[in-house]
Amino acid sequence: MSDLIPQLTQQFFNGLSLGAIYALIAIGYTMVYGIIGMINFAHGEIYMIGAYVGLVTLTAIGTGSGLPVPFIIAAMLLVAITVTGIYGFSVERVAYRPVRGSPRLVALISAIGMSIFLQNWVALGQGARDMAVPSLVSGAVQFHMGSDFDVTVPYSRIMIIVVTVVLMVALTLFIKYSRMGRASRACSQDMHMANLLGIDTNRVISFTFVMGAILAAVGGVLIAITIGKLNPFIGFLAGIKAFTAAVLGGIGSIPGAMLGGVLLGLAETFAAAYISSQYKDIVAFSLLVLILLFRPTGLLGKPEVEKV
Repeated sequence: MSDLIPQLTQQFFNGLSLGAIYALIAIGYTMVYGIIGMINFAHGEIYMIGAYVGLVTLTAIGTGSGLPVPFIIAAMLLVAITVTGIYGFSVERVAYRPVRGSPRLVALISAIGMSIFLQNWVALGQGARDMAVPSLVSGAVQFHMGSDFDVTVPYSRIMIIVVTVVLMVALTLFIKYSRMGRASRACSQDMHMANLLGIDTNRVISFTFVMGAILAAVGGVLIAITIGKLNPFIGFLAGIKAFTAAVLGGIGSIPGAMLGGVLLGLAETFAAAYISSQYKDIVAFSLLVLILLFRPTGLLGKPEVEKV
């Protein structure tokens, strides 16, 4: 019993860092849905591409280059953000804009096709095998809580949590106070009226895809550094879980995506620790089913009012 509190604290930190990654990816889903009412199922592959671009950048710089680790990580993030921003823009132009006025099933099929294309594009270019990512951030903070079990929080997981919080605050302020943020909120409320008022809705939609891709790229780079392994298929499961987090928190709500990501990460981590790692996915998706049964709009979502 004396070790119970320290163990719970340990799993809480593990779940919080995992949930932060889910939240970064989930925001991309919820922003696109909030603007155009569609789900970007190629978004998980953007996350995967961000991780690969970070690895390629790290390989080009070299771990033995003598450069400071913060500089190397910043370079990885900068290159990954740039490349995946271009990918996000391209996905919107190729897979979504031509079918925007079509039935939603057409857009769904287009997005799934783009997801499969990106998976195989990376697999052909980089190989389908697992690739190791050198560890850049070593060491951990240890807390002694008066028992035989010490709480260990790796610096890499602290970095994930800190970077995610900073990005969430910056995104919230940007959406609330910037010109593009106000335009995005106007398009989310009424796309047709925003267009009539002179807002370039195509530009806003492209911006939304690019912003979602940037956040996913940051998550990809951070998780690659932390886990130390990636392959072309990591984006599929991460994307499905991030979509689950977005629905859990309330699809279309940015705070909901943040909350859903954290809750899903905590649920997975505690399930793996106290039930079995084989059941963590079952617990995560069971949580989604329960939310959809008792609160279909999600925890922070609002009922959709049909305009007549």
